[in-house]
Amino acid sequence: MNRIEERLNELKEKNEKTFITYITAGLPDMERCGELIHALEEAGLDILELGVPFSDPVADGPVIQDASYRSILKGTTLRKTFDLVEKVRREGVRMPIVFMMYYNTIVHYGIRNFVEKCAQTGVDGVIVPDLPMEEQGAFREALGNRDETILIQLVAPVSAGRIPKILNGARGFVYCVSAMGVTGQSGEYHKEILSYLRNVKEQSPIPVMMGFGITSPEDVEPMKDIIDGAIVGSHFIKLLESCDYNLDTARTYVSDFKRDFR
Repeated sequence: MNRIEERLNELKEKNEKTFITYITAGLPDMERCGELIHALEEAGLDILELGVPFSDPVADGPVIQDASYRSILKGTTLRKTFDLVEKVRREGVRMPIVFMMYYNTIVHYGIRNFVEKCAQTGVDGVIVPDLPMEEQGAFREALGNRDETILIQLVAPVSAGRIPKILNGARGFVYCVSAMGVTGQSGEYHKEILSYLRNVKEQSPIPVMMGFGITSPEDVEPMKDIIDGAIVGSHFIKLLESCDYNLDTARTYVSDFKRDFR
């Protein structure tokens, strides 16, 4: 069983919600990024979404776009991000780690080489927002049925008629985009968000996570009886920037969110 699935099963047994945060690889630098990963695990983060910076992150709003740009200027590459994951795994990090990235980066690295490197370094899952279901054949073939690394599927409010196909064979969790647009649109959820989430939940054989625009447990209070977990991205990046990546601030945010998200 994949490490993501193991963690989700543990949370289900304890009747707990899943909390996932996003950080950009290489910020504020590689060494401190590694320290941040350790701190997030210590604070009780369930799954880490680690962004691999890309020059044209089409699914992301200005906060993550800027973070990607600054990380690229610091020299962050996919190879260095793999090195980061390999290092924190050697140091004992067991928390599931999911790459959030764009397909061009995978193709440039080589699809099969990428899958092998994920398995070698300890990358448990991959989210590829610009890889639609109809174009996933080569990547899914390379992943095969192995447990080391799985592809996380995304659905959006416009996916209603495609949900069964998207979730056919899906593993880990399904990432429900809460709004039409890009990341970081705080609280601007789709007008029929509840019916959309119920529709996904009714059809999904795996846990349902909600992302885009979440800042606090209060933001998802109306949905907490439907979803299995929440994903915070842009807000967490802004928080880290505001405190110069202070580890105690990061720990407090994660532990408080986990405590209040029940």
